[in-house]
Amino acid sequence: MLSRLLPHPMLTAILAIAWCLLVNEIKLGTIVFGVILGLLIPIATAAYWPDRPPVAKPVKLLGYLIMVMWDILVANVVVAMIVLFKSNKNMRPAWVVIPLELRTPEAITMLAGTITLTPGTVSADLSEDGKALLVHALDAENPDAVRDDIKQRYERRLKEIFE
Repeated sequence: MLSRLLPHPMLTAILAIAWCLLVNEIKLGTIVFGVILGLLIPIATAAYWPDRPPVAKPVKLLGYLIMVMWDILVANVVVAMIVLFKSNKNMRPAWVVIPLELRTPEAITMLAGTITLTPGTVSADLSEDGKALLVHALDAENPDAVRDDIKQRYERRLKEIFE
């Protein structure tokens, strides 16, 4: 019974929080409406989610999200400095292939989203077999270091969370 009313509890919480952030005010009505949306949307879309994404360690997911938000803030400053003070001829854009150890679609999607959300990098393509991700870096002095950083900082943590 509980799984029918709350098919995806994590999605329910995310939707309720996202609604409050979109409305940009914390009032009882906003919270109640966010919770209603958070309950109704997962119920309406439950048929399209036959399997719940396996989240082995939800506490680590919260830590991951905080780390990604910090990385986004830092990358914004770095990209601003590049745009303001680095000439085009001194920039070194690069395509970087990231070999993936991740196998679950949710983890791969989260990695690609994290890379794209972080200013200065964009996930461009996933190989047909799902074992490599193509990433474009705005300014990469060493493309191998970009690859290693993504694997160590993001992929390793996502593997702990989802697999």
